Amino acid sequence: MNMTAAAKLQALLDQPGIITAPGVFDAISTRLVEQAGFSAAFMSGFMVSAVRIGMPDTGLISYAEMVDQGRNLCNAVDIPVIGDGDTGFGNPINVKRTVQGYAQAGFACVMIEDQVSPKRCGHTIGKRVVPFNEAKQHLQAAVDAREELRDKGGDILIMARTDANATDGMDEALRRCAMFREVGVDITFLEAPKNEDEMRRYGAEIDGPKMANMVEQGATPYLSPKELEEIGYKVAIYPAAMLMTAIKGMQQTLEMIKAGEQDLSNRITFQELQAIVGFPEYYDAEKQYAAE
Repeated sequence: MNMTAAAKLQALLDQPGIITAPGVFDAISTRLVEQAGFSAAFMSGFMVSAVRIGMPDTGLISYAEMVDQGRNLCNAVDIPVIGDGDTGFGNPINVKRTVQGYAQAGFACVMIEDQVSPKRCGHTIGKRVVPFNEAKQHLQAAVDAREELRDKGGDILIMARTDANATDGMDEALRRCAMFREVGVDITFLEAPKNEDEMRRYGAEIDGPKMANMVEQGATPYLSPKELEEIGYKVAIYPAAMLMTAIKGMQQTLEMIKAGEQDLSNRITFQELQAIVGFPEYYDAEKQYAAE
């Protein structure tokens, strides 16, 4: 029997070692992560908002757009994918629908945060969080939706994110993470600790799997996976690295095209592109069903 995406991620959480999950935003980026040998990926709302609608991560992208994008990229790979569920797109009933929809799309885990809607990227200005009890009800709804899925033979893990460190300080952020664990979430995520001392405090004071967000030039110190594991983290995501690199490459290529130049050294071959997207496998399958 094939393992569900949630079961695959849970197995990784149960094993020794940190899980490094690059940020993905479409089917091809997710397939590249799998082909590079990573065991998991993270679908970032920031990056999906950028590539799908060309707009900032300020609550503009919809639930339906995120689920549709997620379905495409989850179906492209066998590794588990964690999906950014933002604030759950509304009240606790909306949160339950978000959890159910992300599970149906093929995600292994959905992340729900405690920001006021419309939300903001965790490493930008203007963030606000909902009151403690409202955050608790949202995550309780997410956990309830998970249990209802399991009763019907489905499954998804729940990650709870707090942005309270930026608005109310570290004590409140830790209080919320502890509450998330009491409610029953599988993974906690304290967004944007400002220094290594805060990261260590989170690692020491909160039980269960914890996630670190490694954003280049972000608010949090950029530590190696080994360093993160040593201070108590289980998952490390790199949400911006692939898109930032891809945009730089596209800009350079556009400049060459504009100048009438051609430099093939900075790109893969057309044959390699065909292999990445699966032409060889398609041709093999086509032969299997060829008419005599």
